[in-house]
Amino acid sequence: MHKARWLKSELDRLHHAGLWRSLRSVTTAPTGRILLEGREVILLGSNNYLGLSVHPAVIEAAATAAQKYGTGASASRLMSGNSHLYADLEAKIAKVKATEAALVFGSGYLANIGIIPLLADDGDLILSDALNHASIIDGCRLSHATKQVYRHCDIEHLESLLAQSPKFRRRLVVTDGVFSMDGDIAPLPEICTLADRYDAMVMVDDAHSFGVLGKKGGGTIEHFGLENRGVIQMGTLSKAVGGLGGYVAGSAALIDFLVNRARSFIFTTGLPPATLAGASAALDVIRSTPELRRQLHSNVHLLKNALLQEGFQLLPSETQILPLILGAADVASRFAEILLSHGVYAPAIRPPTVPEGTSRLRLSVIASHTPEDLEAAVEGFVAARAAV
Repeated sequence: MHKARWLKSELDRLHHAGLWRSLRSVTTAPTGRILLEGREVILLGSNNYLGLSVHPAVIEAAATAAQKYGTGASASRLMSGNSHLYADLEAKIAKVKATEAALVFGSGYLANIGIIPLLADDGDLILSDALNHASIIDGCRLSHATKQVYRHCDIEHLESLLAQSPKFRRRLVVTDGVFSMDGDIAPLPEICTLADRYDAMVMVDDAHSFGVLGKKGGGTIEHFGLENRGVIQMGTLSKAVGGLGGYVAGSAALIDFLVNRARSFIFTTGLPPATLAGASAALDVIRSTPELRRQLHSNVHLLKNALLQEGFQLLPSETQILPLILGAADVASRFAEILLSHGVYAPAIRPPTVPEGTSRLRLSVIASHTPEDLEAAVEGFVAARAAV
């Protein structure tokens, strides 16, 4: 029995530190309101930014593919799991991203841990933003390259590190496009200028901007007009696209390299046909229905302004992610539970997801929120603050 004491001790520590996590059962689709453990609540913790997971055209495409091809791929893509549906989806991603080609992975996490170790190896240097996503961090850890972290969105610090890097064979700057816990946008034009000056590669994780930013939903590269700068673009199909999967978009040579060398691609079963067909249909909707993005941005404006008028202090987010910093982990957990009792579900975000002392509620707005949803959410926040 003594062999298991460390496990109970560690779980007790998580409880006492306000870091305990548990799984809650959702029994409806992720729209503006959900049934959470049998109770209807307003959902402010979803990445289904455009509501495409419940779009009729997306559902129909997924259902048709499941009926025709079954529920699973049965093998990795290099064996027999490379459904012809991949070709259509990857061509659409490359078109939206304005790149030569694209490659779909099983998840965004798999994409990052697959590509980063291949772009930089022994004798190379990776420069990573301090607030990059865990999947980027883990991709860096798997690389044999030297790793250096630059201060969040600090161009001067990044340049100082690049200026001290002539001994390295290759240099890779990797950053989130939209930072998932802060909602701010990376200074990509300045990063690209530095990369040109110091002959460095740039890779951007566009998970939280794909489908949301840019005139056609292309993400941060389109948002800044950087389509011709050779930036390697990674992203997911699980946020605004409303499905599952990750991708890398870039040159045809890069995609061929990944097919031959990326372990998280080679040794993973292909995605289900329904997932591929649904994502393909979602991309069609993203390209043809800009009003969904306009609705999302209108909802963001409504909720943000209402919370500010009530005196809540939000980080200066530029996107659909609105962070409310609460400080200590136990304070954030308590606020989230009280808020839930008032009918609003916004889970507390605590270390190690965010730095110590910056625990928060990460409010994510989606296009399918109604004005009534958001007004009721603000009332819930006011009531929760009074009860904390």
